[in-house]
Amino acid sequence: MGTSEFAIPALKELIAHHFEIIAVVTQPDRPSGRGKKLTPPPVKQIATEYHLKVFQPEKVRAPEFVRTLKQLAPDVIIVAAFGQLLPQTVLDIPPCGVINLHPSLLPKYRGAAPIQWALINGEKETGVTLMLLDAGEDTGAIICREQIPIELEDTAEKLHHELAIIGARLLVKVLGNLPHGQPPVATAQNHAEATHAPRLTKTVGHINWNEPATTIHNLIRGTTGWPGAYSFFREGTLLKIIQALPHEDTHEVKQKIPNELPGTIKITSERQMFVVTGKGELQLLQVQPATKKVMEIYDFVNGYQIKSGESLPT
Repeated sequence: MGTSEFAIPALKELIAHHFEIIAVVTQPDRPSGRGKKLTPPPVKQIATEYHLKVFQPEKVRAPEFVRTLKQLAPDVIIVAAFGQLLPQTVLDIPPCGVINLHPSLLPKYRGAAPIQWALINGEKETGVTLMLLDAGEDTGAIICREQIPIELEDTAEKLHHELAIIGARLLVKVLGNLPHGQPPVATAQNHAEATHAPRLTKTVGHINWNEPATTIHNLIRGTTGWPGAYSFFREGTLLKIIQALPHEDTHEVKQKIPNELPGTIKITSERQMFVVTGKGELQLLQVQPATKKVMEIYDFVNGYQIKSGESLPT
């Protein structure tokens, strides 16, 4: 059971290691793009390529679909970025349990956006947890975990790809050692240590220049893809910040500007662009003005004739 790109490495690993996949369950096709063309989920595209049986229930808890699952009689169900909560009637079907791939070090960051919130909150490490799914939201017993450091250049999209591959490898290892007719050994989570990672909204990406440069940098990294980190400039034009670097002090720019409030722009002689923050400065490297393509900062500064002393609203 999976829908998004995150689930693809797991499906491909199961295929490569010759596990018997009796069915793939994914979300229904949805309208996508400017033309709102009906588009299959990424997992369906892979499943179709390998001639696997595909089910796309609008609601997995619907009684008729639960009956279908019972007839399929799977030994184990794998869940990765599926997008629907499974009812107890589904969890009770496979004798070896329902194994979920979750891209965080549970019990931290339960919820829909664990990778994004780990970056936004400035975590130094993240990872993948395999757990036995229960009726709660990512509250099931832990089978195994693998952690990796979060590097300065990591973004939500980059970690999404890396953690999907790690999770797929762990899954194959767990399934290879699965007791016959029984779920894998798992340890209950410490619920007192749990934190939540709710689905992102567009307003999460709105930059407050009163925040420190490192905090804003983490927001930019954590919202790559969607919703993106953004500010406004010149009469309210939306400006997405695609890539940036934090600087804890202001020694990179010699030029002094009166009343350097957060949001104040500084342009160097090399056409680099810095923005004053609540603590330090943020060097913008790539931006995207509304309706335009992503631009390197040199082209943005020249094309829009950005001047030192202009400001981005806080």
